[in-house]
Amino acid sequence: MASVVAQCHYIFGLRTGVINNICYFDEQTVIFPCGNNCVRYNIDQRWQRFIPGTEKSQGMQALAISANRRYLAVSERGEKGTITVYDLQHEQSRKRKVLSGGEVPVLEFVSMAFSPDSKYLIGQAGAPDWTLFYWMWEKQKVMASVKTTGSTNPINQVSFNPQDNTQICVSGNGVFKLFRYAEGALKQSNFLKLESHNFLSHTWMSEERVIAGTETGRLLVFESGDLRWEMSVTTKPATQEADRSDRMTDQSVDQSIKHFRPSILHSLRKPEVKCEGAAPARMPRITAITSYSKGFACSAGPGTVCLFEKTEEKDNYRKTREIRIPADPCSNEPSHAEQQEMVTLCISPSEETLVTSTDRGQLYSITLSSAEMSKGEQAHFEFLSHSFHSNIITGLSICIRKPLIATCSLDHSVRIWNFETNVLELHKEFQEEAFSVALHPSGLFILVGFSDKLRLMNLLIDDVRTFKEFTVRGCRECVFSHGGHMFAAVNGNLIHIYSSTTFDNLLNLKGHNGKVRAIVWSTDDSRLVSCGMDGAVYEWNTLNSKRESESVLKSCSYTGVTISPDAKTIFAVGTDCTLKEIQDCQILREVAADDVAYTTIAMSRSGRVLFAGTSIGTVRAIKYPLSTQKDWIEYQAHSGAVTKMVITFDDQYLLTVSEDCCLLIWKIIDKEGRGLKRDKDITYAEEILITKSDLEEKNQIMMELKTRVEELKMENEYQLRLKDMNYNEKIKDLSEKFVQEIESLKTKNQVLKTEKEKQEMSHLEVTREVVEKHSREQQDFESTSNQKLMLEYEKYQELQLKSQLMQEGYERQLQAMEDSKGRALEELTLFYEAKLQEKMLMLGQDESRQQMREFEESKKQMEEDGDREIQDIRIKYERKLRVEKEINLRLKGETGVMRKKFSSLQKDIDDRNVEIEKLRVEQQKLRGVIKSLEKDILGLKKEIQERDETIQDKEKRIYDLKKKNQELEKFKFVLDYKIKELKKQIEPRENDIKEMKEQIQEPTKKSTMEGELDQVHKRNTQLELNITELKLKLKATDKEMHKETQRVRDVEALVRRFKTDLHNCVGFIQEPKRLKDSIRELYEHYVQQSDVVDIVGVDADIQREYSRQREHLERNVASLKRKLAKDTEVHRTENVKIMKENVSLIKEINDLRRELRLVRTQVHDNKSQSGISKKKLSSSDLTALTSVSHSSDLCIPIALTSASP
Repeated sequence: MASVVAQCHYIFGLRTGVINNICYFDEQTVIFPCGNNCVRYNIDQRWQRFIPGTEKSQGMQALAISANRRYLAVSERGEKGTITVYDLQHEQSRKRKVLSGGEVPVLEFVSMAFSPDSKYLIGQAGAPDWTLFYWMWEKQKVMASVKTTGSTNPINQVSFNPQDNTQICVSGNGVFKLFRYAEGALKQSNFLKLESHNFLSHTWMSEERVIAGTETGRLLVFESGDLRWEMSVTTKPATQEADRSDRMTDQSVDQSIKHFRPSILHSLRKPEVKCEGAAPARMPRITAITSYSKGFACSAGPGTVCLFEKTEEKDNYRKTREIRIPADPCSNEPSHAEQQEMVTLCISPSEETLVTSTDRGQLYSITLSSAEMSKGEQAHFEFLSHSFHSNIITGLSICIRKPLIATCSLDHSVRIWNFETNVLELHKEFQEEAFSVALHPSGLFILVGFSDKLRLMNLLIDDVRTFKEFTVRGCRECVFSHGGHMFAAVNGNLIHIYSSTTFDNLLNLKGHNGKVRAIVWSTDDSRLVSCGMDGAVYEWNTLNSKRESESVLKSCSYTGVTISPDAKTIFAVGTDCTLKEIQDCQILREVAADDVAYTTIAMSRSGRVLFAGTSIGTVRAIKYPLSTQKDWIEYQAHSGAVTKMVITFDDQYLLTVSEDCCLLIWKIIDKEGRGLKRDKDITYAEEILITKSDLEEKNQIMMELKTRVEELKMENEYQLRLKDMNYNEKIKDLSEKFVQEIESLKTKNQVLKTEKEKQEMSHLEVTREVVEKHSREQQDFESTSNQKLMLEYEKYQELQLKSQLMQEGYERQLQAMEDSKGRALEELTLFYEAKLQEKMLMLGQDESRQQMREFEESKKQMEEDGDREIQDIRIKYERKLRVEKEINLRLKGETGVMRKKFSSLQKDIDDRNVEIEKLRVEQQKLRGVIKSLEKDILGLKKEIQERDETIQDKEKRIYDLKKKNQELEKFKFVLDYKIKELKKQIEPRENDIKEMKEQIQEPTKKSTMEGELDQVHKRNTQLELNITELKLKLKATDKEMHKETQRVRDVEALVRRFKTDLHNCVGFIQEPKRLKDSIRELYEHYVQQSDVVDIVGVDADIQREYSRQREHLERNVASLKRKLAKDTEVHRTENVKIMKENVSLIKEINDLRRELRLVRTQVHDNKSQSGISKKKLSSSDLTALTSVSHSSDLCIPIALTSASP
């Protein structure tokens, strides 16, 4: 087998068409299908684990996860539909069981569900039988099966009752049935006629209640299988105010939940269906619905999910939030994203996050807590990971300098991915479909082949912008050379080679008779290999466009080609299900692919392994050198044909894209699990492109933000100052309050002290009385109880002696009676025996017998009499003994009672002692509390003293400050007086300045200056007129230039069209008739008779007119330049003259300032001598005065300079 293997590393995309295609494994991990795999994706850490699909499956149909989130069921279509159950707690998601329909032929299972205890699984088979299977899945045993519907009414969903393993709900087109498993069979438990409703989804709200969503936007609620009520999720486009005003009516009509009969509901719905004068609106389809503890969430049309929550009323739900998919800013039509249909809704185990999948293969999520918090704003979904392609991916490319992947798709988008960080870097949608893409080796430019043109674009920091277009329509293949200085583009059966720097068409490679399907550059960019649908594989020399080698096999239509690192061997794949190794124009080897067509091929830079993609979506790692045996490893990758395949330049990753809209990144490793050895470490560049305008805009934003930050700092400082002032005021208020509270607490403390003393006295008296009373009672009780006990004990002793004596007497009497009876009996027996002997001797046998009988009878009677007497005596004495025993027992009971009374009295005495001890402890505690309160009072007194001291200090400080304030006010008064005096001294100086200004503005000087100014104004106006004339002339020339440039562009476009048509004509070089017809069409299309006749004369006239106009304009421009130079010279001389006058005036002003300073010094000396100024005059005040005087002095030159012009 191959020594190099590939391992799934990361995947971008979502497989559509799978029922329940997203589900939560735990709070951070979701499971969704992608390609022919199920992906376990960790949202926080962004890692992925893969569960590969089974071999020879035709695609997944549905997913289901168990209630305990341990098992995952995957339904796959094939020759025989199967359900595979995986154990998610196992590290590799081990396959547990594979279920099928048994003897029943099933092609697919369209819906599945686990039971609440995860022991049973139901699966709904598809058309034509629509059989529902009920498995005990761990034993792979079909417990029961039933046909749920007819062939015309498809089933959309099946589910278990969340609290009952035996109840199942089935919904579909005109079908809503409840089944119960009993006695080994599934039996229908409800019978409703709902043919008019197409149920798309349903969910269980409780053990009895099910909510189902229909195709017309209705929510039907069933309880115990019967329809209870119905409501609509239709949203009306109205303002928030209208929503508030109409909320009561909406709730009463649409969302009020009452128990109606179906007929009443039908009559209520009639006005909603038919509206006079209104256009029939498309009803929102409720394609997905899921329940949670607060209520349920359901889709409500394109791009919308509604949240319903239980109200306080019974059986009532209210719509609380509406969540929408946001518009896509990267799209040409951002509203298209909002039109996506929700396929599956799933809520996390903690009910924190809602995740949804759409029919365009996108995954969105929202945190429910944030949706609830933004009550006033519209809640929007966010991408769960990234935005994915939603149509067939047609192009794939990588670069050398950066870890970037470029893909393009028929969904009009181009996406840039990063295979190191596994993120989407850039995404942009265009108006046309994109067929091919190529990244420049630097990673800064991208070439994209659209349906109308081939565009070369810049990869900016946040955008993809076009800067060059090439007239190559429907370019299906484009590739940059390894050096990046050239790129090749396919146009049908032609290959154009362009320069990446000059954008010139360097070469046109002709030779293919069919469309070119793949091209690849050699490592030194000297060769280009191409293959096409005509069965030809050509090797081209990119320096002279010659064909170096060729291999033609017309029975095969090639789809992919690659070249070995040494550029000696070519590998090609096509529709004949073989891999061909071509060398020196000959096919060396052909390796069969087992009736599976290869679609693309790639070879590692090391040359150790080939990777091939198939039409069924699998990827094969083929060992090189090739062998005739099946020496490859096959991996389950995509669910559609692999369209493109690339290996990164460091041989670490394999990239594949497919018709299933997925991008799959494989890690290339050896059998020990290590990455392949690199020749040298590649360090990726971090440079990015950004336009000058964007950079300036960002710099401008940064400057604005900086200024804003500074403004905010100033504002915050100001706010802090205000807060400090407020807090100081509050502190003052609080200190006053605390002083008042301290005083009130002092009074309270005094009152409490007096009360405490009173209570102490009263408590001591009460305790003393209680103790004395208790001690007296205790002594009395002890004495009485001791006396009673002694009496009772003496009685008990006497009774005990009596009972003993009586018992002994009775025993003696019984013994004597027994002895006397025994002796009497012996005597009687001896006496009668002697008599008997005598009688026996005397009498005969008959008499003796008669006497014996009599004797025996008399003996019996005597014995009986004796026994009777003995028994009577015994009974008599036993009765006496019983009576004595009862008396004895009664006395014992009385003694026991007395003992109990004694013990209870003893307990009472002990309890009283304990209570006395407790009271002593409480007394001690109260004394401790009193001591602690006294300590607190002392502490409070100390605090009050400290506060009084601080208050006294503050008052002293306030008094000092007031004194200082008074002194400062006096000082201010003195300074005000000084300022007034100085102002009085300044006034005569100002009068002198005014006189000097008047002297400056004498009539003679003024008239001369005004005359000069008038002349200057006249010249300026004349120059302005000349400039406006010149501007008009320049505008006219610009318009003519634009017209000429437009004509030149039109001519260039005509030439380009002519070139392309001529190029198409050259394609018929081997067919003379078609060539002649095409040239004739070219002549008729581009050459007209009037153009032929007039072209010579017209060109000469135009040339002469153009030269004449140009000379005239040049002469005008030269004369205007001369005039402008003269005027500037005149203005310069006048400005110099004015500047000289200003200088003389400034000198005079400076002289006046000196005189003013001298006067001030004299005044100051006089005042110092007179003693007006005192030592308290601070230097700061003097500087303020001098600054005021300087400001007044500075006004003079400003006024003069403003007046001088």
